[in-house]
Amino acid sequence: MSQTFRLFFLVLYFSFFYSFAQTNYVFEIDSLLKVKEPRMFNGVVLITKNGKPQYSRAYGFKKINNPAPLQQNDQFEIMSNTKQVTAVLILKEAEKGKIDLQSAIRRYLPTLTQTWADSVTVHQLLNHTHGITDIEKPLSFKPGSEFKYGNLSNILLGKILENVTGQPYRQLADHLFHQLGMKDTFCYSKENQGKLVSGHLTNGHIFTTVEESFINDENLPADGVISTAKDLSLWNDQLHKGKILGAQMYNLMTAPSAMSQHDVFGKDKNGYGYNIRIVNDQDTKYFGHTGLGDGFASLNIYIPESDVSIIVLENQMNDDSNLYYYFEKEIKDIILRSNLLKK
Repeated sequence: MSQTFRLFFLVLYFSFFYSFAQTNYVFEIDSLLKVKEPRMFNGVVLITKNGKPQYSRAYGFKKINNPAPLQQNDQFEIMSNTKQVTAVLILKEAEKGKIDLQSAIRRYLPTLTQTWADSVTVHQLLNHTHGITDIEKPLSFKPGSEFKYGNLSNILLGKILENVTGQPYRQLADHLFHQLGMKDTFCYSKENQGKLVSGHLTNGHIFTTVEESFINDENLPADGVISTAKDLSLWNDQLHKGKILGAQMYNLMTAPSAMSQHDVFGKDKNGYGYNIRIVNDQDTKYFGHTGLGDGFASLNIYIPESDVSIIVLENQMNDDSNLYYYFEKEIKDIILRSNLLKK
């Protein structure tokens, strides 16, 4: 074998190997989505880098009793990923000087009767360190001393927004989506459900359609946003590149002001900011959050160093809590060890 041919062969070999390594995550995810055990996948996956799709799949059906195939532009309830929108709306009002994050919430919710309204701050609602378990009950812990995740904090944040702006939460959120070009994102209502697919509860391979949503006007700020994978990618791109919030408020939102553990993000506690998790995993820092309920599950992750978004939306919710986010976690791990994160 001549020296020239040997060199050509080596270049060709390593080029192929590098190309395969870069795209191997495609084969891994494709194979993963086809497995039937421990449960089935039913949803969409979108992975982007520098705002451009790198992996895009819709797998499964829109509704079990009318099994039309899912499409990439179908709309899903994103559940607790809604809370990120609420945090941004609060911070936008803070930028205008209309909300002081360190002020007690009675300043904005004067009708609250509990004395804790004089000690719990807006900041503590945003990072779930407030201690409120019920509007009519005493605090479960001293504000700021512990983390306890829940919907009530964001219901109160929604009321603060409405009192400060004089506008319904739905109007504020939909206006923001319009500004950001998120054309397929809106707040749920029984009258307007757009291309929303059906949610399902699953037991083994048995799917049962959720016929009645628990979303109402009160809990919109916690769970009520409907969106698509593409629009969530747009959200990530604009939020994390300074197109929605100024640097000061963005830094407050993404700074770990509390600590929290979630199985999708590991067995150890990670940082928690304003309705967003700050995770360090496999030497990679990323922001993320999950959403679950009404027969839906969602995962939204953004990796700033490589400008990669990982978005998984499912219209099914397993009855086994250990399997809620089975595919979401596996897809996240595949991407974290892939060459897609190389600059």
